[in-house]
Amino acid sequence: MKTENLKINQLSPQAYEWYLGYLEAIDNKNIQQYGAYLADDCVMYQNNNEPIAGKAIILEGLFHYWQTFKGLTHDLLNLYGTDSSFVLEALNHYQRHDGEAVTVRAVAITERDESGLVISFRFYTDTTPVFA
Repeated sequence: MKTENLKINQLSPQAYEWYLGYLEAIDNKNIQQYGAYLADDCVMYQNNNEPIAGKAIILEGLFHYWQTFKGLTHDLLNLYGTDSSFVLEALNHYQRHDGEAVTVRAVAITERDESGLVISFRFYTDTTPVFA
């Protein structure tokens, strides 16, 4: 994960550290670690696709999706919002299985419940170059 390009961060230090752990689980493609951040009734929205509801179904889908590329590094640009509802603007650096590096812009909206678990996340990005 890259944080040196982060210009605006409106999260508290505690929420920021929590979010770095969340993103680290994604960058490491560690599905068990990532699952610890999600509420059982979490909902995932990706671009214009139908929402996916339920932690187990989300984790199964992400596990398979994460196998389609070799690596991912989040490059944080801006974090706007509150500790319970925030938006990340980032560059996502993908490493394809053929060794080619591809960077795409992304926006992710995350909502957390009172206990700090993710109840909803929405991400918007065009990964077409990753799979071209």
